[in-house]
Amino acid sequence: MASLAARSPAGAYGWRPILIMATLFFSIGFVTWLNGPLITFVQVAFNLDDVSAFLVPVCFYLAYFIFPLPATALTRRIGLRRGLSIALVVMAAGTALFGECVNARWYAGALAGLTVIGAGLSLLQITINPYVSLLGGHDRAAQRIAIMGVANKFAGIVAPALFAVIVMPNVGGVAADIARTPPGPSRDAMLAAFTHAVHAPYAAMAAVLLLLAVFTARARLPDIAMETTAPRTRDRGAAAQPGWLATGALAMFLYVGVEVMAGDAIGLYGRSFGLSLDVTKYLTALTLAAMMAGYLAGMVLVPRVVDQERYMLLSCVGGILLCLVAMVAPGVVPVFCVALLGFANAMILPALFPIVLAEGGPEGGRTTSFLVMAYSGGAVLPQVFVHLVPVLGTTPSFMALAVPSYVFIGGWIVALRAGMRRPALATGRSEAP
Repeated sequence: MASLAARSPAGAYGWRPILIMATLFFSIGFVTWLNGPLITFVQVAFNLDDVSAFLVPVCFYLAYFIFPLPATALTRRIGLRRGLSIALVVMAAGTALFGECVNARWYAGALAGLTVIGAGLSLLQITINPYVSLLGGHDRAAQRIAIMGVANKFAGIVAPALFAVIVMPNVGGVAADIARTPPGPSRDAMLAAFTHAVHAPYAAMAAVLLLLAVFTARARLPDIAMETTAPRTRDRGAAAQPGWLATGALAMFLYVGVEVMAGDAIGLYGRSFGLSLDVTKYLTALTLAAMMAGYLAGMVLVPRVVDQERYMLLSCVGGILLCLVAMVAPGVVPVFCVALLGFANAMILPALFPIVLAEGGPEGGRTTSFLVMAYSGGAVLPQVFVHLVPVLGTTPSFMALAVPSYVFIGGWIVALRAGMRRPALATGRSEAP
């Protein structure tokens, strides 16, 4: 039985904590991947230009830069398990605030609500990612995070589709009617009816998050200390290497930026090819469907066929090839290439997070903080993209950010693997995976 547990992705604690964590990752995905259709929604509801509408991911992901260090300090004080419950309560508060402010047609308040949601997610990510990574052996960590990714991206497929059907069933017609109607009571009534559709769904989401907080607090989960670490990928006796940690965090920054561009900015990308709002509102779900397929493939192949580091490198190569095809393909094929980046992106984070966490050695809490702070790439790269579009055009702007990011991430894992082999060559041992 012990050897069976060792071979299982769930690790020694069994599947129960994995399933509970997957439920929480579903909630993360449901809230996070609404940002794509939300960009379209606020653009219509508040009559915004592209740059102003892209403040949605800026406020959401910038919270990942601001809150991880305080969240880490709080988690050290209260523990990982209680941190999960408090994070869900904060997310519920932000979700309720966002719904109320949109209903009142107060854009600054709505952005504040997204920032509160991001603060809750920062705490949740600080607790849940190391928790899942450390539930079992390091070589199966990518598999466990891939399971979480399936739950996350399944929610990401469901959430934008539900949002499009419930909140924006005829967004193209509404946008056209608003454009034709001069400012005045009739236009205000039209906008009020459109924004009111958000209120009930977000109130329901806040209630569900509170129920999840209660459930998590009462669930019997194993106690895992933040400082618990996986075996180091190089010399086990060595201290944490600041260079590897810093460049690993930069790789995470670039990865999250590209992931958010492929998931949230694909609506703007599709509109540049002449696709209507009623079509582009579903494109985020298409990217996430490709991503979920990538997670499923990774769960089957890692580590049975290929180790997580090599699979991560192959994912970067796949992303580069899709970008190159998008630059020369005719018609709307580039839009589908961007959606397929979801498949290429899927297994990068599940491999990258535990690798960098292992490089952190005994400083797991600090390493996790830096990695979650790096999620702020989701705020920066999409905003750079939307500023570059008027200058370079949509496809060149997207690829000018995506291709170098994949090159850097792939180069980082190649350099790390080379560094892992050097001590082995010196001692005559082989510690490379």
